[in-house]
Amino acid sequence: MAAAVAIIVTGGVVRVTGSGLGCPDWPSCTAQSLAPTTEMGVHGAIEFGNRMLTGALCAVVGWLIIAARLQREPSRAVLRAAWAQFWVIVLNAVVGGITVWMRLSPYIVAAHFLAAVLLLTTAAVTLEYVQRPAHEAAATAAVPTRRAILLSRFLTAGTALLLVVGTAATGSGPHAGDSSAVQRMPFDWAGVTAVHGAVALGCLVLGCLLFAALPAASPARRRTGVFLAVFLAQGLIGVFQSLTSLPAVAVILHLFGSALVWAGAVRVVLAVNRQPTAVPAERPAGDQLSARLAPSTTAADT
Repeated sequence: MAAAVAIIVTGGVVRVTGSGLGCPDWPSCTAQSLAPTTEMGVHGAIEFGNRMLTGALCAVVGWLIIAARLQREPSRAVLRAAWAQFWVIVLNAVVGGITVWMRLSPYIVAAHFLAAVLLLTTAAVTLEYVQRPAHEAAATAAVPTRRAILLSRFLTAGTALLLVVGTAATGSGPHAGDSSAVQRMPFDWAGVTAVHGAVALGCLVLGCLLFAALPAASPARRRTGVFLAVFLAQGLIGVFQSLTSLPAVAVILHLFGSALVWAGAVRVVLAVNRQPTAVPAERPAGDQLSARLAPSTTAADT
């Protein structure tokens, strides 16, 4: 999961340093060279470094698939999640190539970010399946209510909307990925940023309600608490960058925070929904036996 977060962060570095077309072609850096040349300078190195990280991530996921297959009792859930990661990596690489071919269209740049978020989602799900056997006993120690389950799903949906609106704020503002000449989304940046903030506030309220609805001993409650702490820090960074003309370091930190927030939301909803919901207690065995005998007794009396 750390490598998936790194993909998002290094993508932000590419964007804010103006290195989006550091390698002007894809899959090779130029028509004549796979790697950047010295003439391309630091921009070529930054862009190519981001591409190489995708290759490293493929190696990590490949190792995970092999390790899962070699287990005495292979987990189908882990294998499916690992293979999903592999194919999303391929998707992310292809969208990245289209981004270069389309000369950093803001819409394709947004799709590239969302593809990286999808990769982070599959990584978080895989981690959950890997850790689940170790936490199964703790997971059943405290049962969440149906209200908590519903709130967790609303929180995840709201966080997903927050990311989508965030791409519109990014696409209509500075730091397009190469220069001021790059096309921008035709939205009012201040208006989109206000909507982004309103959705963030709604997510914060949902997170607080979920935290209050979960049992005190629930692992999901602890995850929700961590999520809220990260979310508040992310909000402070977002306010700071909006009030200070979007400094590059703050933009990168905000991207890092967005990755942590989304991963946290996914892990919260998985933790809440993996636990059995509260159900009415069963009747004692004696009552059940009486219920089974009652019809036959009635028939004999008649």
